Amino acid sequence: MKKILLLGSGELGKEFVIAAQRLGQYVVAVDSYENAPAMQVAQSFEVINMLDGEALDAIVEKHQPDFIVPEIEAIRTERFYTYEKQGITVVPSAKAANYTMNRKAIRDLAAKELGLKTADYRYATSAEELQRAVQEIGMPCVVKPLMSSSGKGQSVIKETADIQKAWNYAVEGSRGDIIEVIAEAFVSFNSEITLLTVTQNNQLPTLFCPPIGHRQERGDYQESWQPAHVSSEQLATACEMAKKVTEALGGAGIFGVEFFLADDGVYFSELSPRPHDTGMVTLANTQNFNEFELHLRAILSLPIDEITLERNGASAVILAQKESNKVSYNGIEEVAGKSKTDLRIFSKPTSRPYRRMGVVLTYDAVNSSIEDIVVRAKELAGKIEVNDF
Repeated sequence: MKKILLLGSGELGKEFVIAAQRLGQYVVAVDSYENAPAMQVAQSFEVINMLDGEALDAIVEKHQPDFIVPEIEAIRTERFYTYEKQGITVVPSAKAANYTMNRKAIRDLAAKELGLKTADYRYATSAEELQRAVQEIGMPCVVKPLMSSSGKGQSVIKETADIQKAWNYAVEGSRGDIIEVIAEAFVSFNSEITLLTVTQNNQLPTLFCPPIGHRQERGDYQESWQPAHVSSEQLATACEMAKKVTEALGGAGIFGVEFFLADDGVYFSELSPRPHDTGMVTLANTQNFNEFELHLRAILSLPIDEITLERNGASAVILAQKESNKVSYNGIEEVAGKSKTDLRIFSKPTSRPYRRMGVVLTYDAVNSSIEDIVVRAKELAGKIEVNDF
């Protein structure tokens, strides 16, 4: 048994804890509020502000974990280098966690150091700088906080009047104490994919999951499906790019590497050094191991021989429509009665508009229509309502 300090305890963390429990591991779940989803299944929990470096140091000293596993961006990640020097394994590595919690570090690594194809981009620390950046890269363009998650603070600038609004929205949606944004030239892409990439210890090979397609609204995913329609040439390019960037970051674990697929090639978009929200489709048993099991096995240095597609699948999010401190659900019975369907309710203690509260999973045989599976997932997710008690 190893002790794992999980920093961030949302729905992704909850599924990771379940995977860890099945292999006999001990997990301390950490978040900024009590009764977060992962806390409900972990052996113990802590409630702290993870941007408070001293508070973070204190729980690391208290629990003396074997592994520190980040699940969110809003962490004082520069402390991770010290923890590594103390003999604690940061997952996938202190460098990976530190670079990818900040869009500036990971984008510069990908574009400038590794030469990966990305959208043209600029940084801005004020609305005035953002205006100059937009003039240089052109409109339309996408603006994102350097630190955020689930699309928070992300918007599209289509005209000059949007610049100030985009700056204000990005600052409001930013996590952490860095007030800076990235402005990206708009890529005219045909589709976007997540390539779950698993790096292993002991010189074992890097593995790739079948590509996952997804659709976004408000910068957050709404449906995902596996496998996505990707040409063999595009997939080979994406795998090569993902291998380069994950090798540069180091460590063992799963990375969610996002790409745009366009007429003029494959563009690197973003990277998360942990299970990815679009990868929740793997909970439909589309693979021999879901993304959380893969992350855990890589962390524990359990060899993963191969990742195989077992069936086609889709996920569709269940969203709250209003704010509430007492959450209930309608429609679960109807959805549960459908064939080739499953669902997860995350048990978040509160709701707010557009908060992700659960996910519906649909699946069928490998040779079935992925489009039909996605439509079914979306329709069934719409039948579940999040209400007050």
